[in-house]
Amino acid sequence: MNSFFDAFKGSLIIKILIAIIMFLFSLITNAQVDKNTELYKTLKSKDSIIFERAFNKCETEKLEPIIAENFEFYHDVAGVQNKNEFVEAVKVNLCTNPGIFSRELDESTLEVFELKNNGKRYGAIQRGKHIFFITENNKIHKTGTALFTHIWILEKNIWKLKRVLSFNHKDATE
Repeated sequence: MNSFFDAFKGSLIIKILIAIIMFLFSLITNAQVDKNTELYKTLKSKDSIIFERAFNKCETEKLEPIIAENFEFYHDVAGVQNKNEFVEAVKVNLCTNPGIFSRELDESTLEVFELKNNGKRYGAIQRGKHIFFITENNKIHKTGTALFTHIWILEKNIWKLKRVLSFNHKDATE
């Protein structure tokens, strides 16, 4: 018995239609948000608060409002920290000598993925690459790189950093 589709097996039109359908489906299923979206821009600005303001400029008071109470930080070299330990580590390790250490975001690597529950946004995943520097004798030297993954959660319509993975730390290879 011949199948209904046997007549279309050699059809170029059917192959093109299938290719178009698969292409459109791949566009729909790609979860990364566009760099021009409000979500991407919002989380990029939060990244700037964490690193440009708190890490680079030692304005550590900027951290408290954007970090969730049940925050967890996982670092492949320094271990695990909760919110208080993380904020204290920034104050003690980076801000005892402000301006010595700095971090720059490799903007070409920044990606944001929306998290939804039954169609409603509850959070997002942000990932990218950091570049770290040290200033010695008025000269800035690249010290290394690392990858990061941040999990942001909406708490009462406010973005809070809930989980951080900081990993693949490598020394500079300039």
